[in-house]
Amino acid sequence: MIVTEFPRVVREIEHTLIPLRDGTRLAARLWLPQDAERNPVPALLEYLPYRKRDGTFERDALTHPYLAGHGYAAGRVDIRGSGESEGVLVDEYSQQELDDALEVIAWLAAQPWCSGAVGMFGISWGGFNALQVAALRPPALKAIVTLCSTDDRYADDVHYMGGAKLASADLGWAGFFFHDMCQPPDPALVGERWRDMWRERLHKVPLFLERWLRHQTRDAYWKHGSVCEDWQAIQCPVYAVGGWTDGYSNAIPRLLEHLKVPRKGLIGPWAHAYPHFAKPGPQIGFLQEMLRWWDHWLKGIDTGVMAEPMLRAWLTESHMPETHHETLPGRWVAEPAWPPPGNTPQRLFLTDDGLARAAAAIVPRKICSPQTLGSEAGEWCPFGRGNDQAGDQRPDDQRSLVFDTPPLGETIELLGAPVVTLDIACDRPVANLVARLCDVHPGGESLRLSFGVLNLTHRDSHEAPSPLEPGRHYRVHIRLNDCGASLPAGHRVRLALSTTYWPMIWPAPEAATVTIVAGTLDLPVRPAHREDAMLPALPPPHTATPDPPTRPRPGVMRLDRLGLEIESEGKYALDLRDDDPLTASAAMQFAATKRRGDWQVRFETSMRLSCTKDAFELRATLGAQEGEAEICRRHWTLRIPRNLV
Repeated sequence: MIVTEFPRVVREIEHTLIPLRDGTRLAARLWLPQDAERNPVPALLEYLPYRKRDGTFERDALTHPYLAGHGYAAGRVDIRGSGESEGVLVDEYSQQELDDALEVIAWLAAQPWCSGAVGMFGISWGGFNALQVAALRPPALKAIVTLCSTDDRYADDVHYMGGAKLASADLGWAGFFFHDMCQPPDPALVGERWRDMWRERLHKVPLFLERWLRHQTRDAYWKHGSVCEDWQAIQCPVYAVGGWTDGYSNAIPRLLEHLKVPRKGLIGPWAHAYPHFAKPGPQIGFLQEMLRWWDHWLKGIDTGVMAEPMLRAWLTESHMPETHHETLPGRWVAEPAWPPPGNTPQRLFLTDDGLARAAAAIVPRKICSPQTLGSEAGEWCPFGRGNDQAGDQRPDDQRSLVFDTPPLGETIELLGAPVVTLDIACDRPVANLVARLCDVHPGGESLRLSFGVLNLTHRDSHEAPSPLEPGRHYRVHIRLNDCGASLPAGHRVRLALSTTYWPMIWPAPEAATVTIVAGTLDLPVRPAHREDAMLPALPPPHTATPDPPTRPRPGVMRLDRLGLEIESEGKYALDLRDDDPLTASAAMQFAATKRRGDWQVRFETSMRLSCTKDAFELRATLGAQEGEAEICRRHWTLRIPRNLV
């Protein structure tokens, strides 16, 4: 539902500059009540590198005016080196970025239209830095809302999973991010300075993927910005939000378990988007839910938000697997605390007859999967806008080692993280092991509920991995992604094991054979809770008035209110031969042209990653021109040693 009238009249400041102590100025777009100077309001900050001018404008229009109309000053600030902000962006979540945020929060709190209280919210990058800034305890920051984010930058982000290098997700993000940071500021806002600002970005932007590849273990680089290193550093209330279809739902249970501040969690069926417009649905009135949170913590109004259960989660009903869902069936359930008191995992044993409730003999089973297994994995982080979700798992199941239960005699419900424990041996020093948990329908369709990955050299530590000794037996644990699902009577539970998962993860240097000697599967079975039926209903989705671009032809977006046209194209190619892990390669090309009247710029980037047994080989290019004149050309050719990955 589009809301056009609010309790308070909104005025917009499309562009203003926030001065920092070192002389750099950050660009901000503000929405606030028209009378805020006479009646000051709390400020809400969303702090991103994605360009308030022509990057996030569509979703900003749906959200920020709504918050302002309900009595808040809503600010979208471009991080240093992005959009119309000065300087250079040097990395994800740099110390400079976080230090700048402290100054931005202090600036907001000191404005005459601000009451002195500030909240911070955001999704993905903005969710990450909301947690990271909260851990620095700026005095004016009173509460945060973090969506689709992580508390652990190594173990649970787009770069590595279980010590294995993510392939399509990491490379796709690296290519997009590198290209996006080559965008120029808009001359209509910064004047003739735009050219010097752009040149500085182009000549100083780092090849981010190189940096991530040089940190293949959980070292100090990844610990920076990982709030799980010191949970107690966060002293303000936290509302953690995400969706089961997204790649970032695991942090929510961990935050609820380990933080000691007032906290809440909300996990829906959604992919990587705000819940008031995310798919798969059902969408919810997330803006109204945020207002309840902000009113409680920033205005001192008793909205009842903290009287409700700590976690509300969507329990997805069994459904046919598809690579895209408009909505998912299910119901909302609640837990008063996390972990739920009294819950005991249900243990199943790997046996010759499949998964069983009692331990039984098992003949050792060998796995050496085809390199291209993983065709039905979907994206590591689906956005819900296309066919990016896990499909019917049968093609992958047929090439995996599978263990099934008999048909279930009654419905079981899962809420939490399944854990697989295996006694294994391996014939190579480096190997990956992938575990998938599936709901097998009576007709044979296989719906993936969760999955986990372990680089077996990381079996004891992500900080200090060690090679496997061929033939030696090890006990390993694979914690799968948290999930919320209902499996009806007559369906089977399936555990599928493989040594490959392309293009989700990069292949190990050699084709390895892993022998399974014994194992268990612990399922987070959830008993029925009477209070579920007593939950207050979530409101329907509201948004402010959309601000969509026009699309005069494929690949072209026009922002009519700015007189700006953006033409873009991208190519992404993944290649791997079924019998040779060293043939893995991923190549990306992006190009964009921006034009307004006589002003035109074009910038092109490319990146290709391949490997040998001992190293990753990375090539990249960057080119930019103003009109017909080339103003930047850079090339990278790098060889980065592999460290047991």
